Amino acid sequence: SPCAFSTAAQQRSTGDECGPEDPHDEPKHPLSDCALEHKAIKLEEQVRDFTERYRKALADSENVRRRTQKFVEDAKLFGIQSFCRDLVEVADILEKTAESAAGEAEPSNPNPTLKKIYEGLSLIEAKLQSVFAKHGLQKMNPVGGRYDPYDHEIVCHVPAEGMQPGTIALVTQDGYKLHGRTIRHALVGVAVESQE
Repeated sequence: SPCAFSTAAQQRSTGDECGPEDPHDEPKHPLSDCALEHKAIKLEEQVRDFTERYRKALADSENVRRRTQKFVEDAKLFGIQSFCRDLVEVADILEKTAESAAGEAEPSNPNPTLKKIYEGLSLIEAKLQSVFAKHGLQKMNPVGGRYDPYDHEIVCHVPAEGMQPGTIALVTQDGYKLHGRTIRHALVGVAVESQE
């Protein structure tokens, strides 16, 4: 009998199947297999749920990163917007002064000082426009184009003589764009059909 006991112990330790005469092995309950399957299904659902949450969180963080990067890029591009608006006012004054000096410095007027002042103002104006262009600030030239409420502000209506109604006939104040974004609307006169 001690020999039979050691043989059964050896069979258990080596993983061999025990016969039905072994009183210690009881058949498994089908309930425990069902419970294990149910638990495995729940765990798989949790894994899928956590995986989906992870993907959503990853996508959200990527969207936040992109928005933040776009915000930083826009801040770099348009951070000088208010400075440009103020500088555009100076450009207007310079342009009007150059036009005024041009009217006075006609060939009939022999004043060489006035002619030099006009030439100097013209050089300053040209340099200012090149600096504007270097930094993405551009003057709009809407004459002959269609009216666009995002770029233009109507200050008057002009009879359409040789122009289609709705086109811009004159500009009373230049408009400017900074990297394609309007920072000052052009004040314009729009052609309309003359009513007799």
